[in-house]
Amino acid sequence: NLNFTGGNGRVGVALGPHPHLTGHRDAVLRPQTVRRFFADHHLRDATGIAQIDERHPTVIATGRDPTGENHGFADVAGAQGSRLNVYDAMTGRHLTQAFLQGIVDEQSSGALRFHLSAAPADIPLGDTSIVLSGEQSNTSAVFGDKAILKLFRRLDGGVNPDIVINAARGAIVDHEALTDADGSHIARLLGYISADLGGGDELASLAMLQDFLNTGTDGWVLATASVRDLMAEADLHAEEAGGDFAGEAYRLGRATAEVHAALSTAFPTAQLDAAQMRERADAMIARLDDALELVAELRDVADALRASYEALATSEPMTVQRIHGDLHLGQVLRTVNRWVVLDFEGEPAKSIAERRRLDSPLRDVAGMLRSFDYAANHQAIDTSIDAQRQYRAIEWSERNRDAFCAGYAKSGPDPREQQTLLYAFEADKAVYEAVYEARNRPAWLAVPLASLGRLAELSTAHRSGAPASVARDAADREESR
Repeated sequence: NLNFTGGNGRVGVALGPHPHLTGHRDAVLRPQTVRRFFADHHLRDATGIAQIDERHPTVIATGRDPTGENHGFADVAGAQGSRLNVYDAMTGRHLTQAFLQGIVDEQSSGALRFHLSAAPADIPLGDTSIVLSGEQSNTSAVFGDKAILKLFRRLDGGVNPDIVINAARGAIVDHEALTDADGSHIARLLGYISADLGGGDELASLAMLQDFLNTGTDGWVLATASVRDLMAEADLHAEEAGGDFAGEAYRLGRATAEVHAALSTAFPTAQLDAAQMRERADAMIARLDDALELVAELRDVADALRASYEALATSEPMTVQRIHGDLHLGQVLRTVNRWVVLDFEGEPAKSIAERRRLDSPLRDVAGMLRSFDYAANHQAIDTSIDAQRQYRAIEWSERNRDAFCAGYAKSGPDPREQQTLLYAFEADKAVYEAVYEARNRPAWLAVPLASLGRLAELSTAHRSGAPASVARDAADREESR
């Protein structure tokens, strides 16, 4: 149990799983297990406790929930017969100040390390925090309009790619390195919190503090608003609607290419040989085989997808580098003067080692292209749309996918000239989506399935040497079914 004092709160951090107190922030903990945890660790009088297990680090506090809302885990017995409410400490504004104070003071307590990456005056001490809602794999609290603290809900051995790589020559912070190379599309890192979990592993990442872009608007929000505008005027083409998104898609593509260039400057790159290309293709085939056990509808396109992956295996050697790893419209913000890319931690479900693995920038491009398909079709999930509007949705997707690639080509290699690789990466992503939707949102399964049908025909036509117009006609036929 490690304690530090800062701001107006005292917070204790227990690192590693504990047999008596586990679960995530939405779990209901039985009062007797909480009481036992307090008794075992003499924490009855502690103001705040951060309990961490290997699945979902959970910050809890004892006392009365200052928000007055239902953030509680349990109501337990305290000293002298008093009652204590155990609640999510991220909602305790006086407790979150302790994290900021630790960063400003660069505190070190036992295994805990607080790191300051900006001037102390840039840390918003005294500003109250508000926890953001929405579907997130982590928990984020915003301090005024200046900073955002992200608490990682999944711990892994090693350092989160979004924060820091420790080296003998000193800590090299991913975001700091990126900011030096290209500050225009990366939010500034203010500080972070890490811990030594023992066993000789690298420091584990607990939280990070960044500039909060208070003028930014989520890319998904902007894109889906454009689709709604188009659907309201179904007799207009995508470029004729008032909310045409293609200009923003172009600028986003250019920003993505510039971020990739910054990553290739700040971190090592490599070129895959034939054996490594075979390994990447085999991994895609294995994921497809696994998906077929859950999503029977994939059988219709399985052979074409395998052929696409085989084409990747036999293509020219591929250059790999650090990439975003989970790029989509929800990971970008449009500020008043630029696009900003967020959350470089990669897919949280993967291990740190997997997220650090060098990969092709086309994987990020494919992720964004898939996101355009989702944005175009989001209205059709909950409501029935007629054939005219379905055609307009396809048109919107194609227009913005092409605009994104054109923007990317302005500052990097044109993805459209690397179709063999791009088809394989996009199909691999869509297979992942099909599995996710089948397990979690069956109503959305039609989106990746339709895209995989299109990709199967496009990639087949491409391998046969058919002109682009023939390949596009094949896609149009698939989409019209």
